[in-house]
Amino acid sequence: MRIKDTLNLGKTKFKMRGNLPVKELEREQVWETNHLYQQRQRLNEGKPTFVLHDGPPYANGDIHMGHAMNKITKDFIVRYKSMNGFRAPFVPGWDTHGLPIEQQLKKAGYDRKQMSTNEFRKLCHDYALEQVDRQRTEFKRLGVQGDWDHPYLTLQPEYEAAEVRVFGKMAEQGLIYKGLKPVIWSWSSESALAEAEVEYHDIESPSAFYAEKVVDGKGVLDNDQTYMVVWTTTPWTIPASEGITVNPDFDYVVVQHDDDPNQYVLAADLVADDAELFGWQNVRTVKHIKGRDLDRVLAAHPFDSDRQLVTMLGDFVTADAGTGLVHTAPGYGEDDYNIGKQYDLPIFAPVDDKGYLTAEAGPDFAGVFYEDANQIALDKLKAQGQLLHYMPYEHSYPFDWRTKKPVIYRATPQWFASVTKIRQQILDAIDTVNFDPEWGHQRLYNMIRDRGDWVISRQRVWGVPLPIFYAEDGTPIMTAETINHVADLFAEHGSDVWFEWDAQDLLPAGFTSSHSPNGKFTKETDIMDVWFDSGSSHQGVLAERPELTYPADLYLEGSDQYRGWFNSSLITSVATAGIAPYKNLLSQGFTLDGKGHKMSKSLGNTIAPADVIKQMGADIIRLWVTSVDTSADVRVSMGNFKTVGDSYKKIRNTVRYLLANTSDFDPQTNSVAYADLPSVDQFMLIRLNDLVREVKAAYDHYDFMTINKKLMQFMTVDLSAFYLDFAKDILYIEPENGQRRRAMQTVLYQSLVTLTKLLTPIIPHTTEEIWQFCQEPEEFVQLADMPSVREFANETEIRSEWEAFLKLRKDVLKAMEAARTDKIIGKPSEAKLILYVNGAVKQLLNQLDVDLAQILMVSDLDIKTIEAAGDGVSTFGDQLAIEVQHADGTVCARCRLIKTDVGSDPDYPEFCARCAKLVRAEYPETATTGFEE
Repeated sequence: MRIKDTLNLGKTKFKMRGNLPVKELEREQVWETNHLYQQRQRLNEGKPTFVLHDGPPYANGDIHMGHAMNKITKDFIVRYKSMNGFRAPFVPGWDTHGLPIEQQLKKAGYDRKQMSTNEFRKLCHDYALEQVDRQRTEFKRLGVQGDWDHPYLTLQPEYEAAEVRVFGKMAEQGLIYKGLKPVIWSWSSESALAEAEVEYHDIESPSAFYAEKVVDGKGVLDNDQTYMVVWTTTPWTIPASEGITVNPDFDYVVVQHDDDPNQYVLAADLVADDAELFGWQNVRTVKHIKGRDLDRVLAAHPFDSDRQLVTMLGDFVTADAGTGLVHTAPGYGEDDYNIGKQYDLPIFAPVDDKGYLTAEAGPDFAGVFYEDANQIALDKLKAQGQLLHYMPYEHSYPFDWRTKKPVIYRATPQWFASVTKIRQQILDAIDTVNFDPEWGHQRLYNMIRDRGDWVISRQRVWGVPLPIFYAEDGTPIMTAETINHVADLFAEHGSDVWFEWDAQDLLPAGFTSSHSPNGKFTKETDIMDVWFDSGSSHQGVLAERPELTYPADLYLEGSDQYRGWFNSSLITSVATAGIAPYKNLLSQGFTLDGKGHKMSKSLGNTIAPADVIKQMGADIIRLWVTSVDTSADVRVSMGNFKTVGDSYKKIRNTVRYLLANTSDFDPQTNSVAYADLPSVDQFMLIRLNDLVREVKAAYDHYDFMTINKKLMQFMTVDLSAFYLDFAKDILYIEPENGQRRRAMQTVLYQSLVTLTKLLTPIIPHTTEEIWQFCQEPEEFVQLADMPSVREFANETEIRSEWEAFLKLRKDVLKAMEAARTDKIIGKPSEAKLILYVNGAVKQLLNQLDVDLAQILMVSDLDIKTIEAAGDGVSTFGDQLAIEVQHADGTVCARCRLIKTDVGSDPDYPEFCARCAKLVRAEYPETATTGFEE
């Protein structure tokens, strides 16, 4: 027999290989074949329900890193809840209507104007389903579990029917109306947009200062040669100007300058800056006026002598820039519209769907694109001597988030959902929701408080039709009877019937109206805003599917959804049911590139999840999500994933060690009861129990960075740097079935199973690989339950003693490192350690009741009183001094410690007395002539 054969080297059949890109796919196929999601759902029947409602990503293109972070985080939560006492179904969804799909078909060469509406809608439908299948495959490859065979899609007939019923309930309450008011209009998309469909960029606008002659000063201003100095950043809208707005609380002045006989009205606080811009010298004040005194002063329109502009009072006028007098066109802006309505002004917007001014704007502007009209307006003002100054003005401006083109504000007839009527109810509902981060409450609250009514109509074809009919006299018909009938038709046939059938066929049988004496009806051609689509999911999904609950326990999306899905879902839910659709709201930041820039294909700075998976595996992305603060914007680079890969290797190596050294351990027959464990083993189980408590609390609070930190800390500090550090002398030297070895294996095995369970929501591919080598009853770790927090009667005492020892051990390690530097020893096993301690420390070491030399990994240990410490001994306070010497003796070929009794047993000349005794007992047949070398 060879010497090494007497060592228990922890040989095992467990060969854990990396190669995640390949092995993960195999693992996912096993999950699918065994219907693991469905098994977990059946296992949890009868348990309390937890529903995380999936916000639907848009069905277009491959998923990006933001998608991955979002879906993986949801999977963490659902997997944890499923393993921790909850029935937690997860129904993924997709947003499948809207302009981007129309645009994709346009890029592919399809012209919707050259085909029937339903031919084009069929193309959109098929394209959307292709994209759903594509993204579904990518999400599943991330290891996300859910009911992938039965997702919810906003194009499904049953979903469209539920959405129409949401519309109907809001119409019943008088929350749906048609109005002519300015909306965000995308000329590049030829459709109205919601606030959630725009993004803001800094642009330069032509800032114009010009004079408008007073024609009726109302006794406050002279009618002769007095001019209002007006400011605008949209000269192209001057043809639609109906008034001038001033702030009622500002101080205004009438001034003259140089030899100019004219008088000019400006805000007092802006005179100095404006005079410098205009090149005015010798400016003198003629009169002081309060803003409110200018109410209803009339001025001449600069381009139309037959029109007069009325001066109005509005608190939206600021003194940050301009003149304190703002050009006002009620057809081109929300503030302008609101104040124009107060003063009964016309709502005039002479611009068409594509952004070209119409003939109503005047002959100089007819047929001109709005941006080009800026220069025409400036030239006209200059030719008339009314342009005082022009300069570029940099400010934030909305863009269509799909076409990346600037939008305009344009008054058009649109359908609106009233927020105003139920605003307080919505605000009250917000107060019932728990927010994470907490600032989300104020953000959503402010958005609802400040938002106008919601424009819900879109001038497109790929979407859910507005279920509105028109009578012969133009009266809109949207009764409960007609809307519910349309919903029933949509549920049976899909919404295509709206475009295929005549209005009469879509109405209930025998329907009549006094507004249509001839029985003729037409139907609305606009579709609903896609945010109304997705915002109805609480009714189309949560309230409809028997496995789900309404309201949901949690909504989790990116922070942009405060003005998107969080917002629209809240409005429709309060409008239809009087409650928020979610009990808890969790938001995440955006994924940026390594330099902090927004990821964009055009910039070439994107990192596709698929590319990372091909190189490293999905579990690396999943582990990465726990390493970053997802509540804020997150930078992503391949370097991040390589760093996370190092952490992953630490996990694998720790698990390999635990498995290798429990391969001969049967937890049913070899486990040692807690009460019979040495105190150091009890301490490790207490620390393991702390880990369970802390990690489960972090899971409950969606604090995945803390989970990562706690797990890595336990593996690197508690296990690797302490417990496993001295484990070899027990695992490899002690008898295979000895009490001390089985006690340590008990701790290792419990650590193995506990870590595997705690890690399963995060890296399920890896933990399932581990689980096949664990001797647990569940075939899959995903069907196991989370470990429970235990209670230990002696926990306080054991914790106190061993935490005190660990502080002492730090001092020992410092002294050993100094001895290594001084070349007294090379490694700890060469050391003889002398501890000089006071009575309290001596008592502590006795209470530990362990082999201290073994735990400190030295060959010899001596304990003396603190008074015996001589000069040159390293002192650590007044309780401890440490002396490190080189141990006397010879290295034992078995335990590798330096012992003075090596060779004391003639049958084992290369072993110390301890090893000789152990080998004799383990292998009595070898106690003759020694070992074959």
